[in-house]
Amino acid sequence: MITITDQAARALLDLIAAKGTGDGLRLGVEKGGCAGLQYIMETGSPRGGDITIEHAGAKVFIDAESTAHLSGSVLDYEDGLSGAGFRIRNPQASRSCGCGTSFEPAAIDT
Repeated sequence: MITITDQAARALLDLIAAKGTGDGLRLGVEKGGCAGLQYIMETGSPRGGDITIEHAGAKVFIDAESTAHLSGSVLDYEDGLSGAGFRIRNPQASRSCGCGTSFEPAAIDT
């Protein structure tokens, strides 16, 4: 499904501890953004039908409808000159917007 880097796992555990709410990161995809689809990320708990991915104690919950758009993705955490935050490297995206929160899905062969 997706891979969680060590940096993302540490940052997620720190975030959950600081907020004191939720068990992990809810990650999803919905229509919107400047490229067609956008990532949704929030701390929370699993919901019925979610897929749970765990790495180094950090948990990510993905709703079933988003899995096709996230297959093969890597969840990372970067802290650099352009800011700090979770980043998704998604092989399902044919292009992404400048802010990295929305993407255009690659064409699916039928």
